[in-house]
Amino acid sequence: MFCPSCGSDQHGQYCRSCGKDLRAVRMAMEKPEASAKSSARDEIGRAVADKIRELKSAKDLSKVVEGVLPEIEKFLESPEEKRFRRIRAGTITTAIGLGAAIGFFLIGVAVGEEGLLFPAGAGLVTFLIGLGMLLNGWHFTVAPKQEADQIAEILSTAEAPPIAAERPFPTSITDHTTHQLPSDPLRAQKARVK
Repeated sequence: MFCPSCGSDQHGQYCRSCGKDLRAVRMAMEKPEASAKSSARDEIGRAVADKIRELKSAKDLSKVVEGVLPEIEKFLESPEEKRFRRIRAGTITTAIGLGAAIGFFLIGVAVGEEGLLFPAGAGLVTFLIGLGMLLNGWHFTVAPKQEADQIAEILSTAEAPPIAAERPFPTSITDHTTHQLPSDPLRAQKARVK
């Protein structure tokens, strides 16, 4: 992998030339980019357009326009569009269920007829279904921007490599490890005890 700062070829977590943290680069390489996803959607759209051009009659074209194209449009939605569609559907279902439950309940109480309480219960069930759809859209459909923010937060809280001034002693690849050991045997024994 090449360091984006200095351009040197690196295999570790940090660049040995400039000290740049290469985890973000590694994560970007491991995850497919959003542009690849959108280009796949474009390819599918072109393939569908080619199939539509091959249709012979107006009847076949109307079938495709009414039945197939709305499903393909849902398939080609981005994750953000799917999330908003689910939240919108949940809001509409919740509002209809709540309105029906309150309306039938109030009419049933005002008229004094217990038969209208059953549709109020159905409205309550519809309200709960809509609430479930809302929760699905809000909490279980992750927005890609949130995911990118979480990755940035993880990288910002990660420990930075130690600075040369903070290291206890300078190391060199030409020094042998025995040079780093205490020369006095008494100090070596105390170091082992600690």
